[in-house]
Amino acid sequence: MQTDKGAVLAAGVIGRLRHQRTIVPALDVIERICAESITRANKHIYAALSDPLTRAHRQRLDELLLHKEGSKTTRLAWLRLSPKKPNSRHMLEHIERLKAWQALDLPAGIEHTVHQNRLLKIAREGGQMRAFDLAKFEPQRRYATLVALAIEGTATVIDEIIDLHDRIIGKLFNAAKHKHQKQFQASGKAINDKVRLYGRIGLALIEAKKTGADPFAAIESVLPWEDFAESVSEAQVLAQPESFDFLHRMGDGYATLRRYAPEFLNVLKLRAARRKDVLDAIEALRLMNASSAKQVPTDAPSKFITPRWARLVKTGAGFDRRFYELCALSELKNKLRSGDVWVQGSRQFKDFNEYLVPVEKFTTMQLANGAAGRANRL
Repeated sequence: MQTDKGAVLAAGVIGRLRHQRTIVPALDVIERICAESITRANKHIYAALSDPLTRAHRQRLDELLLHKEGSKTTRLAWLRLSPKKPNSRHMLEHIERLKAWQALDLPAGIEHTVHQNRLLKIAREGGQMRAFDLAKFEPQRRYATLVALAIEGTATVIDEIIDLHDRIIGKLFNAAKHKHQKQFQASGKAINDKVRLYGRIGLALIEAKKTGADPFAAIESVLPWEDFAESVSEAQVLAQPESFDFLHRMGDGYATLRRYAPEFLNVLKLRAARRKDVLDAIEALRLMNASSAKQVPTDAPSKFITPRWARLVKTGAGFDRRFYELCALSELKNKLRSGDVWVQGSRQFKDFNEYLVPVEKFTTMQLANGAAGRANRL
């Protein structure tokens, strides 16, 4: 039920026979035993994946093998396509694929009825076949294969959607950084001229302080007062934010993020491993999207906002909607990568506890090992 690799099964058969002090039969007998065990295991696995299905489930699975309306591509082939570029259009297309997988509405927990290795093996074999070939399978095997493809396909699409979001956020950060650098370089000569000018004015003021001369006359000795007042206005335009951070440029890419963000947040089943600060903010954004609210409520979650973002998100009038959403989606990306937030149905961003041995099985193993140890001592 865990593997169909002949060498592993043969080694298991021989080990079992030796443990029972039974004479090992000829190799062809062992081969037949392994072949029969694989056949029986396959029937159990196909039954485990197909028996829980209702008539509606089977109908929706059969429709995967049909051609899309007005296309020569089957629905299954379309669902298995990967996104080409990290942009909002391809993101929305991929979200539609995830919605189509989710619309199958398979029985809850069906993916846990079969060992992960066998499930992945069935999905890979089914992925290498044409829809025409899958349709020729006997019903139990066909539905089991389509269920395996659906489970693996859903996990793949979720992971690709998260990866797309990660890359889009990365592009926005790079674009903001590039604009910041480009603006600074373009203003380099003007900034240098202003620094040299104010250096001369500073020397004139220092000399006026020493001699007791009029400081305003000292400034006018360098340049006319009207030109000085104009240079101050020009300097304010040239000046970068106090933190000299490019993050304020992220607002230029908000429209790109906004095109897919509502669908992105609605389609993913996000869960928190520990702190829920970011998920509380995501839920607030979902509510704002549902009600078409343009302003962020004053009591919206804010614990997730880092000091770097705080200068842009928090204003005198409350929260800035653009930077609140940009900050929340950026922090969500970080939390997904760190494992603090996981996604139901994902393979790469699943709950960390799924990597561990279940508590019940671990307890049973401990008891078995303890009993074996006591028997050996006796």
